[in-house]
Amino acid sequence: MNPPVFATLGCRLNAYETEAMRELSAAAGLENAVIVNTCAVTAEAVRKAKQEIRRLARENPGAPVIVTGCAAQTEPETFAGMPEVTRVIGNHEKMQAETWQSLRAPDFIGATERVMVDDIMSVRETAGHLIDGFGRHRAYVQVQNGCDHRCTFCIIPYGRGNSRSVPAGVVIEQIKRLVDRGFNEVVLTGVDLTSWGADLPGEPRLGDLVMRILRLVPDLPRLRISSIDSIEADDNLMLAIATEPRLMPHLHLSLQAGDDMILKRMKRRHLRDDAIRFCEEARRLRPGILFGADIIAGFPTETEAMFENSLKLVDDCGLTFLHVFPYSARQGTPAARMPRVPGPAIKDRAARLRAKGQEALRRHLESEVGQERVILTEGPRAGRTEYFTEVAFDRDMPEGTILKLRISGHDGARLQA
Repeated sequence: MNPPVFATLGCRLNAYETEAMRELSAAAGLENAVIVNTCAVTAEAVRKAKQEIRRLARENPGAPVIVTGCAAQTEPETFAGMPEVTRVIGNHEKMQAETWQSLRAPDFIGATERVMVDDIMSVRETAGHLIDGFGRHRAYVQVQNGCDHRCTFCIIPYGRGNSRSVPAGVVIEQIKRLVDRGFNEVVLTGVDLTSWGADLPGEPRLGDLVMRILRLVPDLPRLRISSIDSIEADDNLMLAIATEPRLMPHLHLSLQAGDDMILKRMKRRHLRDDAIRFCEEARRLRPGILFGADIIAGFPTETEAMFENSLKLVDDCGLTFLHVFPYSARQGTPAARMPRVPGPAIKDRAARLRAKGQEALRRHLESEVGQERVILTEGPRAGRTEYFTEVAFDRDMPEGTILKLRISGHDGARLQA
């Protein structure tokens, strides 16, 4: 008998949840199965999920194939119709111990209930599946799930449900355990991280959580926060950026576009100038802080002039790391009904944005040469600085430690030390 084979597509949160499923399936004694944790962020992600399912079914003949994740939640019939698929499980169900216990029953392959996907909007619980230690040297802690916003391009709320927060006390106890186990860096993750706390008593904000963690876990060397919506950054978060050296000086921003009309059609909550002001203020509070950002190329109705505003935003905000998404229509979203930009234009704009991002990254890498940086080692020859910049080492280093090293050069993608 063999342990299940897991495949993860999409975001870091999915990877975190795969580790939780690994624990749940092991506790249930599930063996000889394939579990595919899907992503729904683009139509391409769904296509890749199907491709991965077919590949794994070929490589594991006779093993039941269980499909879960956001794509399984939003379009279960797509996967239930695949001959390779044995069972489709929703995002809430995949985190329940009883689900995995039922899957190890001898007759589950022949069960009539092939699809186990309930209404994700009715889910209120988040903290039941916290795990200790996802990541080898940097631990990721899920503090929030779901999203209450309805951006016109986004299918994720229908895969993740409404926003739910993990209480601060639960988060802090988990981080204390992680520090006791030797983790030197913790990253707070969620679907809409800056909405953390809105559903908790007293409606605390993300900045309150960050300040409490740093105060109550004094032995934690490094804390990061993952992607945030800059318009929702609260006063305590800005205070932490300004005053807490253990909060790492790197933020990834959910910007999506740099043109006001496109932002309005996306139903975003900020305008171009809001993004620029936030970056200027954060940089004033924490000189040297670096920013990454998500930007969509070719959103419906986007003209060349509108796209140029997104291109200029890279310089106007001083962005360093770009995640570029060519627009992909998701059935059921308002944007899918808007007039589309031709495919070749989308591809061209995405390529120009990526080139702009490469140019910004190269400038940053060149500015780092000769500097001393504090690096968390992720392997014997790789690590990341406090700014989340990748570093390659010229000799083996002890893994999972924090070292101060001088940057000797770069290769266009990573620093060298």
